[in-house]
Amino acid sequence: MKRLFDIVISSLLIMVLSPILLFIATLVRIKMGSPILFKQKRPGLHEKPFYLYKFRSMKEIKDQQGNLLPDHLRLYAFGKFLRKYSLDELPQLINVVKGDLSLVGPRPLLMEYLPLYTEEQSKRHLVKPGITGWAQVNGRNGISWEDKFKLDVWYVNHQSYLLDIKILWFTIIKVIQSDGVNQSVDVTMDEFKGTNINDVKEHI
Repeated sequence: MKRLFDIVISSLLIMVLSPILLFIATLVRIKMGSPILFKQKRPGLHEKPFYLYKFRSMKEIKDQQGNLLPDHLRLYAFGKFLRKYSLDELPQLINVVKGDLSLVGPRPLLMEYLPLYTEEQSKRHLVKPGITGWAQVNGRNGISWEDKFKLDVWYVNHQSYLLDIKILWFTIIKVIQSDGVNQSVDVTMDEFKGTNINDVKEHI
């Protein structure tokens, strides 16, 4: 039922929002050039990797050595606007239709974080990741990594159809209010470096 719900809702949203998607894609192309989409490998269900899609929100500006400049130097007003209202996340509806994501589930993080999770934190990968989740409606990027993972695991242990509906409703409210987008919209979330070096699991 959850998969059917994901397909129906995400497909309807893509159709309804197609003019907005096209408009944003055009603006990204004009203001930041190609590619329009940012694509990055992320861990999915049971840590199986997939490519996550977003609208680009940062320019590809490099230093004299060819290295990308820090995020805050590449994030301009247009990118901040996309992030503030989560418009950069809209292409992930394609990931939902493909089956990489669910509408609701723990957010897919970076592949390099996998070896850093404790055994308990790794339980977040027992369900399909989502566009939004329990952690996103309870603080989003304004809470610590440890609290975020606790909320993710809580969702894994208590998931239900009614809970998903509740999370989707709270997500709409949070996006409208642009609540908890980041500690600062100018920067990305701090890098996760492990909860405690003694508790970090060996990931093979």
